[in-house]
Amino acid sequence: MTLNSKKLTIDVSTVLLALCSLLAQASAQGVPPQTALAGQTAGKPPDKHPGVHKSTTKRTKKRTASAEMPGPAYATRADAMRAASEIAIARNLDPQWVAQTIGAAHYMPVIAKAMAPAAVGVPKNWAAYRSRFIDDVRIKAGVRFWTDNRAALERAEQETGVPASVVVGIMGVETIFGQQTGRYRVIDALTTLTFDFPKTHPKATARAAFFRSELEEYLVLTERTHTDPLALRGSYAGAMGLPQFMPSSWTKYGIDFDGDGHVDLFNSPADAIGSVANYFKSFQWQRDLPTHYPVRFDLQKLDLPALLAPDIVPTFTPEEFAAKGAILDTAGQQHKGLLALIELQNGTDAPQYVAGTENFYVITRYNWSSYYAMAVIELGREVAAAMPK
Repeated sequence: MTLNSKKLTIDVSTVLLALCSLLAQASAQGVPPQTALAGQTAGKPPDKHPGVHKSTTKRTKKRTASAEMPGPAYATRADAMRAASEIAIARNLDPQWVAQTIGAAHYMPVIAKAMAPAAVGVPKNWAAYRSRFIDDVRIKAGVRFWTDNRAALERAEQETGVPASVVVGIMGVETIFGQQTGRYRVIDALTTLTFDFPKTHPKATARAAFFRSELEEYLVLTERTHTDPLALRGSYAGAMGLPQFMPSSWTKYGIDFDGDGHVDLFNSPADAIGSVANYFKSFQWQRDLPTHYPVRFDLQKLDLPALLAPDIVPTFTPEEFAAKGAILDTAGQQHKGLLALIELQNGTDAPQYVAGTENFYVITRYNWSSYYAMAVIELGREVAAAMPK
C-alpha cells in the first residue's frame, strides 16, 4: 500500500469522518492555548459601551452571539475531506492530521457574509473612512507604541528605508497596535472561505482558490512550528498578529527581528515591525521617496478620464501629468519616476486628489485600496507629530 494512492487517501478520510466530527464538537467549545507560533489564545472582545442602556446592550449581544454561532463542522463535508487528502499529498503532510484539522473547522456564517459583495451604488467616502482610523485613541496608542519600540523602528528604517511612520501607520490601522488582532479561529475563517465563499461575489472562484492556498500555507506553517492549528485567532479573513499577515505572508516576509530564534507576530512588536518593513522592501520600497504630492487642476486642459484610467498604478511622468491638466508642486515636478492620479471620493461632496508615487503603490500591495494607503500614511504622520520632542 502507498499513501499516494488516491483510493487509500479517500478511504482514510472516510474512516476519520466520525472522529473528526467528535473533535470538531469538542474544539468548538474551547480552544487550547497556542504555543510555538505565538502566545495569544483569543481575540479581544468587542469594546464596552457603558452609555448604552443595559437592555439594548443585552439584545445586541444576543444578536451578535447568534450571528457568530458556528455552523456544522467540515468533518461532515465530503468535499472538505477530499480536499484534505489532496492537501496532505501536495504538501507532504500527515493525512490523518490534515483531515482531523480541517474536519475540526466550523462553517462560520458571519465570515461568509462579511465577504459578500458591497451594495451597488453606495458612494465611497474618504472623510468617513479616515475618521474610522485617525482618532485620539489610535494616535495616543501610536505614541506609546513608537516610544516603547523606538529602537526597533529606527533599526528597521535604517535597514530597509521604510519610514517608522509608515510601519506605525500599518500597526495602527490594522490592530490599534495589537489591541484588536481578531476573534475568529483562523482555521474556521480559512476553511469557510475555501469551501463556502459567497457564490454571488463576481470573483468567487478566484477568491475561493486564494483562500484554499492560504489554508494550505496555514497548515504547513503550524505543522512546521509545532503549533496547534485550532488555537490561533485572527481576522474574518484569516489574517494574524499585530500586522495581520496572511499565512503566506507570514512565511514569505515574517522575520525574527528580536533575535530570539522564531517569528512571533502576535507577541513580539520587534518581529512585527521588522516583518512589515521587510514586506515593503520586498515590494521595492524606495528610500527617501515621498508617497505622494499635492495636485491641482488646470480645468481648461484637464483630461480626468485619461488620468484616472490606470487607477492606482504609477503611469505618467510629471510632464505627462501637466499635459493632461494636473499641476504638481515644485517637489512633484522634480519627481524622477512615474505617478498615478489618486482619487478619494467624498460621497456627495467633491473628491480629493493626490499624485501617488511608486511608494504609494507599494503600500497598496498590503491592502489594495488607495483609501487604506492614505489612512496608513496620515495616521503615521499624526502619530509622528504627536511624539514628544
